[in-house]
Amino acid sequence: METGSPRGGGTRADEAGEPEWTGLPPGLLRMRRLLLVVWLGLIALAVGLLLGLLAGPAWAAFALLPLALIAWGWVLLGRNWRSWRYAERADDLLISRGVLWREETVVPYGRMQLVEVTSGPVERHFGLASVQLHTAAAATDATIPGLDPAEAERLRDRLTELGEARSAGL
Repeated sequence: METGSPRGGGTRADEAGEPEWTGLPPGLLRMRRLLLVVWLGLIALAVGLLLGLLAGPAWAAFALLPLALIAWGWVLLGRNWRSWRYAERADDLLISRGVLWREETVVPYGRMQLVEVTSGPVERHFGLASVQLHTAAAATDATIPGLDPAEAERLRDRLTELGEARSAGL
């Protein structure tokens, strides 16, 4: 059998009980990269124009710094996006993220108090939504960003159903 893929696209679990990991959709990466290019592009334009008019054309070369940040941020956003994944197990939800500092959050279904689906104006424009899980301990609250709205609602409904079933058994 196939093993769970750490880079997205849910696959079947192997015999050893490896969870079925699901990565985030590429729409989140496109949205974040577009925001990076728009904001840093505007900053580069403003810096270039202001320094060019006020200090001279040679100083306008400092506008290349935000452009270099765009290239650096482009790569970092891709690495960060690939690091996000989640897995639904029998008794809990796993959320894994991070490139340098790997962070795995385990949220037991019985400890969930509230599961929200949120979507700001930019996320809605890109057809994305986030699932936010609230537990009794604020330190264990978790978020899965950039999901397809239908997947976010499915996950919310499933987590709510499992949470109610587990908390009833406590």
